[in-house]
Amino acid sequence: MRRQIGLLIDRRGRIAYVVVGNYQGIVIPNLDKYRTGGQRLKGLRCVHTHLKHEALSHDDLMDLTFLRLDLMAAITIGEDGNPENVHVAHLLPQDTGKENWEVLSPVRPAELDLDCQRLVRSLESEFASQLPVQKVKREGDRAIVVSVSTRPRKEAQASTQELRQLAGTCGITAVDTVIQRRRTVSPRFLMGKGKLSELVILALQKGADLLIFDQELNPSQVRSITDCTDLRVIDRTQLILDIFAQRAQSREGKIQVELAQLKYLLPRLVGKGTAMSRLTGGIGGRGPGETKLEVDRRRVRKRIAQLEKLLKGIQKQRDQRRAKRRKKGLPIVSIVGYTNAGKSTLLNTLTNSSVLVESKLFATLDPTTRRKRLPKDAEIIITDTVGFIRKLPQELVTAFRATLEELGDADLLIHLIDLSNPDFPSQIESVERILGELKLDRIPLVRVLNKKDRLAGAAVRGLSRRWGAVAISSQDKDSLGPLLAQIEAHVGGT
Repeated sequence: MRRQIGLLIDRRGRIAYVVVGNYQGIVIPNLDKYRTGGQRLKGLRCVHTHLKHEALSHDDLMDLTFLRLDLMAAITIGEDGNPENVHVAHLLPQDTGKENWEVLSPVRPAELDLDCQRLVRSLESEFASQLPVQKVKREGDRAIVVSVSTRPRKEAQASTQELRQLAGTCGITAVDTVIQRRRTVSPRFLMGKGKLSELVILALQKGADLLIFDQELNPSQVRSITDCTDLRVIDRTQLILDIFAQRAQSREGKIQVELAQLKYLLPRLVGKGTAMSRLTGGIGGRGPGETKLEVDRRRVRKRIAQLEKLLKGIQKQRDQRRAKRRKKGLPIVSIVGYTNAGKSTLLNTLTNSSVLVESKLFATLDPTTRRKRLPKDAEIIITDTVGFIRKLPQELVTAFRATLEELGDADLLIHLIDLSNPDFPSQIESVERILGELKLDRIPLVRVLNKKDRLAGAAVRGLSRRWGAVAISSQDKDSLGPLLAQIEAHVGGT
């Protein structure tokens, strides 16, 4: 035949697939029904022929890696059609810093003495032993955080560290971080296939079932990486949207989050293109009606329209409440800042409130308003808002516009900064850039350095001068005097 022949054999020794290729190679079919997770291999070994006298090829080893096969074997065939040597490779449970596989020495078929079952059981046992001791009933996903960027490595490290915190907020355990700097990012996989194969082995070694990318992925990239690695793939935007979905409490918050998720989902509902559409008309376009994809898209668009209508109604109510506040003539002070900077804690300390406080990103989604009487008897309204974050998804900015518009009525913005975060200068830049994008940079702003108790007094004084800020500890009421004086200076006579 002059064609390569391949067999995919399960662990019971049954033939799962027979593959007939060409002279150069075989194409392994879709193995979705053999999906595995954690530290398990695929449960299939591939045995195929090589018509030349070559050993296992690079493609063979890539198939072994990406498909997580138990074994990959190639039998070289002589001119007379008889087998010559058997070449076998398997994945390695340990990270050796070199290749992720081991190629055994070739042997003649008559000398082959390999107990496949025992070898595979041993490999899976070693993969499992790499994992830390876990509870029998494990909760949450285990993920590898991935960044593929052209930016300086220091920036990528700060961003991935924040992504790990986001994953923790979402109940995901980040087991490892992979950062790759490239001159140009691959439009299909972001990274090279060699690095992608290392990710697959790392996922096996760490028991990970999820990849979280720091970059926003388009639908084709998600599909390509998922097909190649056999792992679930999400990006930063999807993770943030999921956190918002978990933490939204009010009716308005839930509507805003659902709207953001649907707007993110709509362009990612992909099918076979307009060629298969029942709505395009023309030859080949006539049929029984809409395809399922088109029905899904229509339903999503209809739901988006319903949610936007509901939000408009809520916005009218919000406008009425704002008008009442303006009639009373009370100055409005809004606390803004990076997520987890301590805004809710400051509101609680200033107003003796009990707003939910957690050391998690995006603990507060729904704006909270409280009254406060200043030392000189002036009364103000203080509002706590949703935290900002670098690369804030545009879908969320759009959905939360009604909430963020409340900041436009503020007479003063308090920009609260977490002094204990080593990356706080870039967080200041991110927050104030977003304020500029929302056209809120016209409102007077006071920078406030929070958590001054975490640093030495001289360092705090130096940073306060450098950033033109007031230093406080939001949990210590006695430290808030300078901040209250600043507020009175700005709005006391309003």
